[in-house]
This record gives sequence, C-alpha cells and structure tokens, in this order.
Amino acid sequence: MREAMWWEPLENNRVRCKLCPLNCIIDEGKRGSCKVRKNMGGKLYTLNYGKVSSIATDPVEKKPLFHFWPGSCAFSIATVGCNMHCKHCQNWEISQADESFPYLHDMTPEMIVTMAKKYGCESIAYTYNEPTIWYEFVLDTAKLAKKEGLYNLMITNGYINEEPFRELAPYIDAMNIDIKAFNDEFYMKIASVPSGEPSRKTAVIAKKEFGIHVELTYLIIPTLNDKEEEIRAFARWVVDELGDDTPVHFSRFFPHYKLLHLPPTPVETIETAYRVAKEEGLKFVYVGNVPGHPDEHTYCPKCGKPLIVRYGFEIVEYNVTDDGRCRFCGEPIPIVGTYTKKKYPGMWW
Repeated sequence: MREAMWWEPLENNRVRCKLCPLNCIIDEGKRGSCKVRKNMGGKLYTLNYGKVSSIATDPVEKKPLFHFWPGSCAFSIATVGCNMHCKHCQNWEISQADESFPYLHDMTPEMIVTMAKKYGCESIAYTYNEPTIWYEFVLDTAKLAKKEGLYNLMITNGYINEEPFRELAPYIDAMNIDIKAFNDEFYMKIASVPSGEPSRKTAVIAKKEFGIHVELTYLIIPTLNDKEEEIRAFARWVVDELGDDTPVHFSRFFPHYKLLHLPPTPVETIETAYRVAKEEGLKFVYVGNVPGHPDEHTYCPKCGKPLIVRYGFEIVEYNVTDDGRCRFCGEPIPIVGTYTKKKYPGMWW
C-alpha cells in the first residue's frame, strides 16, 4: 500500500480520484469503483502496488500484437481490480477482485525486470486485468524496464484520463486497446462506464502524439455489438483517426461470467466484420479466437500474398524482409522489429 497518484482532496475528508474518467468521489474509508484505491484519512491510497496475481511467458501474438516484434516473448504480469465491470470478462476472477485475493505475490519492479530477463523475454506486458488501476506500479516498472532494454506493452481498455496517460506514455512501446463496442449503450449496460470515447481518445493520443505502436481488439458479442452498421462505423473511425495501417483484431466471443446465456459468436459474423473492415479500407484485419482460420494471417496489401502465416499464436511461415518489406513484391509493411523465433519456458502462476 502507498499513497496514490492523481487525486485531489475535497471537503469533509472526501477525495476525488483523477486517474480514469470515472473520477470517483470517495468518502473516507471507502473505495473507488476499481476496488483497489481507498480513501484513508482523507488521502487516496493504492492497495495493489506490487501485488501480482499472475505471471506468464507468452508469445507476443497472444496479447494480441501481430505487428510488434513477431515471435518474441512477453513477460506477462497482472494484479487485481478494474475500472470497468464487463459482464463478459474472461478474467473476472482477478479483474473483479481486490487485495484480499488469496493468490497474490508481493513483488518489486526490480524483481519483475530480473525475471523477465532471466526467462529471455524481450518485453513486459501489463495484461490480464486492467493495468490502468495498477498505475503506480506499472509506471515504476516500465521506467526500470526501459533502462534495462526491455519493451513495455499495455493490454488495456484505454479508459484513463489524458494527463496521467501522458506521464506514462513515454515508457510504453506498444498497446492493444480493447474497443468494447461502437455504441455507448454497450459501455453503460455491459461495461458499467458512461462512454467509450475516452478509450478511443487514448488510442489517438498514443499513436498520433507518442508514436506508440497501437493495435485494436473488438470482441464481437451476439446481439450486443455485432450489427454490420456498427462494425462499419468502427472501421471507418479507425481509418480516419488512426490510419488504414492500424491492425484490428475481431475476436470471437465465448460465454463467460455474467453472459453465459449468450451463444458463441458465429464464425460467419466474424467473417462479415472482416469483410466490412476491408471494404472501409483497413489493410490489416485479423480474425481472433478461430484457430486455423486463413484470416489470422498477415497478407501483403499490394500483392495479396501471405506474409505471416499463423496457427493460433504460432508463426509457421514468415515472408517479411529484415527491412520490413514484402518478400514477394517489396511493399513496405508496418511491422515493428524483426521476426524472433522463441521457445517458451511455459512458466505460469
């Protein structure tokens, strides 16, 4: 536990948290919506600093990041808590928990960096639950990782206020931002926040102002965010605001947590989203959670030949040159880094 960043005192010993757009006003002895920031004696404290719920060595493709050092290893860490309360969360056991979660380990930024290097990982990924509400620990770890030559990856809902994000952004190399839907009703009813606009704004600032490598994930849930018009509007926004070279992952939903009554997304729905996004001009669109599907590969936008052939998270064929061009026609391909074929020790806890 330590005093939090990004808050202000209010009268009657209340405080306002200024980390995310919820801007929670918290009475003394109470917690914010994320469950891990608490008003104690008129000061805001973070309760999950150094509290690690999960560690794994993952292929970077699992994040998913398909255009950032393909084949490399991401040392993945998580804590507890989240500033959203998504009814379909596949990691709800940790995202909806607090510091009383029984399987937490106390770790320092130095320990995280040392372990990442020990296991031969090129990056540290802040993932599984929402890294925004782990802000102080992520910032300290990312600064140290940067000094030690490691990349920092945020797998995030992007729901963070602009000022704290601007302080963190110089230390972040890549982000996968989860765009939950392209309608605010979904955010209100399913994610328990007023709007998706802050997440979209984070994506624009990250890519356009800080040069962070950004990929987007859109989990398609039957009846909730799967309308073709909504997918088309989302794709058009990506092209207009982030650029047609921004990788977009349309992932298949499977029932989790409080949405067990909904069926898995039909593969045909994912294929429709892929087609629509391509029609709107996106060059790099991917089908997720459908292992073996031909649209999980990277294709050259000029000659159409397969550049990176994948099966799930594994690369089975790679046709991008070391200087980032299509091996067949020479078209420049926006991929950060070169292919790094790794073997993963498979450690996880």
